[in-house]
Amino acid sequence: MQNFGIVVHGGAGPDSEHIHQNEKGYHEGLQAALDAGYSVLEEGGSAIDAVEAAVNVLENNPLFNAGRGSAINQKAQVEMCASIMDGSNGKSGAVAIVRNVKNPVTLARAVMEKTNHIYLGSYGALDFAKNIGISLEPDAYFVTEYQYDSYESARKEADGNTQDTALEEIGSRMHGTVGAVAVDKEGNVAAATSTGGTEYAKEGRIGDSSMIGVGSYAENETCAVSTTGDGEYLIKRVAGHEIASLVRYAGLGVPEAIHRFIHIDNKGTEGDMGMISIDREGNFGMAFNSERMHRGVKTNDGYTGTWIYP
Repeated sequence: MQNFGIVVHGGAGPDSEHIHQNEKGYHEGLQAALDAGYSVLEEGGSAIDAVEAAVNVLENNPLFNAGRGSAINQKAQVEMCASIMDGSNGKSGAVAIVRNVKNPVTLARAVMEKTNHIYLGSYGALDFAKNIGISLEPDAYFVTEYQYDSYESARKEADGNTQDTALEEIGSRMHGTVGAVAVDKEGNVAAATSTGGTEYAKEGRIGDSSMIGVGSYAENETCAVSTTGDGEYLIKRVAGHEIASLVRYAGLGVPEAIHRFIHIDNKGTEGDMGMISIDREGNFGMAFNSERMHRGVKTNDGYTGTWIYP
């Protein structure tokens, strides 16, 4: 019997009082995403449909830094990034620094299926979304009270600091991402990742979440991967593809590959890193070096759960 299942994450990074106060809501959000993706798989749907469904749920949840709960940049704007990849055929789609798109991962999939391109950004991506009828929302929809308070705090801290490098340090303190990986009843894998960026980042900053081979990667021969954490570190290591390479060339299983990447190969990295992965046999792994990573899994053999802390 072909195993099937889905793994999701809601971002890796520092702990906070906000997380403690909303711990129940985070678990409920992760479970809702798992249920949405798993129901697709259980009914015989594809892995690509499952990861999109799961990520949509997290994008619509204001607790997570993607879609509705996205971070606010230095220009007091919300700019979002997302990517998706189908392991059965290598097709992928991605969007960067998009505004007003309710579900960026759905737009990324539309780029994959409705254009000859892989990657669209900014106003071109928004025009494409409008032309094909992707759901849009006004700016106010994306601004939550928590993210606005975080923006105000970072802005006030930056007002007294004139060095650009210091602004970069302020902007990289808080980050978050959502993602999903899945394997379906046909043994096909897929990955999807979406983010609202980092708190008080420069306008136009592109994160790892929209980069195929970094934020999302999937191929049936190895595994599907979705990453989270400090994007600049993940980009340097081409993190998603690196996991697939460890599976392919080092002969590691998925859990061993992501453990090696985070805790051995990048042991000295100061930045936060986290990732989830699954292969076509249903073997999965979750690893992170940060204080917490919101994560969950649901498989056909009855294994299910959601977690935040180690």
